[in-house]
Amino acid sequence: MKTSVVLLGIGMILLGSVNLLSAAQPTDINYCAKGKTALGVAYSTYTVRCSDGKKREITAWDNRKKWCVGTSSHCTSDQLKTAQQACGNK
Repeated sequence: MKTSVVLLGIGMILLGSVNLLSAAQPTDINYCAKGKTALGVAYSTYTVRCSDGKKREITAWDNRKKWCVGTSSHCTSDQLKTAQQACGNK
């Protein structure tokens, strides 16, 4: 009886530590604002809330056909993939 309780406790600790080592995941994506570059190119800004509690920014370009982490050139054609990259899950 005592052995199974100890093993169960060790299993819970290991499961929790694996969860801490995994990359954060996006939990929420919210629209923030529209903007234009100095050259007049329109874009939209979104806030991504990650499972680690932090908020990160992604931008949408070309009528939401191109999604970038912040204003970088690290872009994809998929909002979720970009949000995952912003949260650190490559």
